[in-house]
Amino acid sequence: MFAVIMAGGKGARFWPRSREKMPKHLLDILDERTIIRETVDRIRPLVPPERILIVTGRNHAAELIRQLPEIPAENIIIEPVGRNTAPCIGLAALHVRKRVPDAVMLVLPSDHRIGDQNAFRRVLAAAAQAASEGNSLVTIGIRPTGPETGYGYIEQGDPMPNCGDARTCGVRSIHEKPPLEQAKAFLKRGGFSWNSGMFVWKASAILKAIKQFLPELHEGLMQIREALGTDREEEVVGKVYSAQKAVSIDCGVMEKAEDVLVVPGDFCWSDLGSWDALWEVSGKDKNGNAVRGPFIGIDAGDSLVHSPGKLVALVGVRDLIVVETDDALLICRRGRSQDVRKVVENLGEKGLKEYL
Repeated sequence: MFAVIMAGGKGARFWPRSREKMPKHLLDILDERTIIRETVDRIRPLVPPERILIVTGRNHAAELIRQLPEIPAENIIIEPVGRNTAPCIGLAALHVRKRVPDAVMLVLPSDHRIGDQNAFRRVLAAAAQAASEGNSLVTIGIRPTGPETGYGYIEQGDPMPNCGDARTCGVRSIHEKPPLEQAKAFLKRGGFSWNSGMFVWKASAILKAIKQFLPELHEGLMQIREALGTDREEEVVGKVYSAQKAVSIDCGVMEKAEDVLVVPGDFCWSDLGSWDALWEVSGKDKNGNAVRGPFIGIDAGDSLVHSPGKLVALVGVRDLIVVETDDALLICRRGRSQDVRKVVENLGEKGLKEYL
């Protein structure tokens, strides 16, 4: 079994800490360990370092090698450009298949927070067993706690008790990030889970599915396969990969595939997609403040303060997000941190690259 960690995101919603040269998965946002360090440590009991592959951009490869010295340098797979998750996963599948033709691969984002790590590994092991026994594409579903519009939704089908985990089900449909009213309808009907973005399958099975549903991508991947391990690899990957359309594995494959299974993941999951998400999973003082750094609160509560280098004092305010770095200060209303990416877009439009 191999693990593939997708580490190509920019983490724009974690500005001003997350920057182009140092995106959020390379930062110590949760605690003293960086997020990518936590991700690798979580799966080490299941997968040894020599079978952990990380897909990332060229600008971040050296920092990954520095932070993760146990991962062989050749296991850092370089994306010449970001093209969303389908090309990323296809490229990784080529590398897995080249090493072990029928290997199972865990596909994991680099920036999730998992509360119960033992339960997490049990779920992955069960999903791997299900994937190894056929050509099913297995996804990990999270029980919804509300009508969240930032996640995809998985409609569970019939139980498949003989597939690794007794709670494993077939999948009737997958819906990508629905509007609020539709998300409410899904919760009212029941039988839906959030799409965690974590997948388990044989490398051969996902390449077969890409061939069926994304033939142009598959054709490009076959060109890359011929060049792997040769002196033409970097040139071919750069040319062919850059020509691919950006498409997610959910929209490109999972929503169309028939042999899909879902294993429920009850392990205190968060995708850490925003400062709001960090407040949700962080420890808080008696007034509901999640604080990192020196802090004084006078009649202030339910706020996130992330300022390791400077004292922050809040007086008579609530529901704020305050994030300080050497060159920038973010203050926004809690509940609005999804819009932080608009700040990043605005900085780009104004040519203020030193803040990106």
